[in-house]
Amino acid sequence: MGLFDKAKQAAQQVGQSTQQAFDNQAAAAAYQQQNQADLAAGKIGVDGMMANPAAMGGPSTEALAPDSPLLQPIHGITLEMYAKVTKAGANAGITTEDGMYDFAASHGYNREHYAEAANEWVNRMKQSMVVGQQFNRIYMSA
Repeated sequence: MGLFDKAKQAAQQVGQSTQQAFDNQAAAAAYQQQNQADLAAGKIGVDGMMANPAAMGGPSTEALAPDSPLLQPIHGITLEMYAKVTKAGANAGITTEDGMYDFAASHGYNREHYAEAANEWVNRMKQSMVVGQQFNRIYMSA
């Protein structure tokens, strides 16, 4: 390959890179616009995300309606209850899962149901960053 062919190829690659950057910027803008529309429609969204990590195997940032299955109680234990018990347990120095289940039981929760709910809330946070951010908001304010 001659010098001019290499220069031509490099120029094409720069053009492709520029187009990819433009496409990525447009996709991020569209994502943010959709997120704002979802929030305006009463859905619960994720703050500060430029793109949805679910596209790369991570948790989704898709806004959730308040009645989404991912936000529904597990054995009657809401996300708010789970976050507040978790915070109270942390404040009491609890550092193990079994210790947290015992702590919850000492506060009137069925130990087995609380353990199942805790595990499922963690699984839901792995699926949706919305659930994780909601948990964090409640935990930090408890």
